[in-house]
Amino acid sequence: MSTNKNPLALIVGCLGQSLSDDERRFFERINPVGLILFTRNCQTPEQVFDLVQDFRKCVHRSNAPVLIDQEGGRVQRLRPPHWRAAPSPARFAELYTNNPDEAREAAYLNALLIARELSELGITVNCAPVLDIPQRDAHEIIGDRAYGNNLQTIVDLGRSVCNGLMAGKVLPVIKHIPGHGRAKADSHEQLPIIESSLRALSKTDFQPFQCLSDIPWAMSAHVVYAALDSQRPATTSDVIINEVIRDRIGFSGVLISDDIGMKALSGSCEDRARRSLRAGCDIVLHCSGKLVEMKSAARGCRPLLSIAMERINTSERLLAKTIEDKTPEELASERLKALLK
Repeated sequence: MSTNKNPLALIVGCLGQSLSDDERRFFERINPVGLILFTRNCQTPEQVFDLVQDFRKCVHRSNAPVLIDQEGGRVQRLRPPHWRAAPSPARFAELYTNNPDEAREAAYLNALLIARELSELGITVNCAPVLDIPQRDAHEIIGDRAYGNNLQTIVDLGRSVCNGLMAGKVLPVIKHIPGHGRAKADSHEQLPIIESSLRALSKTDFQPFQCLSDIPWAMSAHVVYAALDSQRPATTSDVIINEVIRDRIGFSGVLISDDIGMKALSGSCEDRARRSLRAGCDIVLHCSGKLVEMKSAARGCRPLLSIAMERINTSERLLAKTIEDKTPEELASERLKALLK
């Protein structure tokens, strides 16, 4: 770590529904870029709002990014009774097969309603949509989190979701770049290795990300693409990040790692963080909220590079320019229900 005035290139989690004194002191000392929330952190709207504000006070930045995974279906950290149960992405893919226009509208409205809930809590970044194309023989970890298994469907619905989130004043994060859909293992538990050729990957897996490369944030995949780098997953591979994500796909926005606490990666959290940043990730994500692990991750992090800071600023300017959709919530909700019948 250094005394650079930019925040530390780390997004942290926390253990509970409020910050402990140790967490406050630690966050104030290291000044992480932002905070990511999970179900363990979210009990009531008032409590989540207070937690978000407390974190921002610790880092002395009222606009510090606060993230969450609110995909809908089996991955949503905000749940009833205080928050809406959003449909799974697969539900919109089903609708698309019969009526693409209605599916696009439904995906947009669903994302808009999600963004409204997040904005009320002070959450500014949603780690969605999933743009992976799941293959039949792949692990089920992606499964119904994907918008079907057809390229055009995924691109169309992914774009609608991004538009809906931004119209609700929340930044989307496309994931898991450059594609997790062929993985035959769950990267939460082990390191997947994809043996497909560069030609096959370029024609399929990379395509959704290429089509949505203008989206300002993306999350890397903890997956080895043997044809490109047989030794390192995308998150820690300068070859994948520079030659594929930045050049071939053309993504120029904020690149965050997937959770470095996942078992797909090896070594200490310090080592994982250092390797991710050296490879070209802008920011490292650590999710467990375990203070010992966070301290290790922080030791492997540097302050945000100037280019990373500019990418964040660019994303905020883009969001500020986006026209807010002020459709009354009741109307949006009723229309969504009608479309999903």
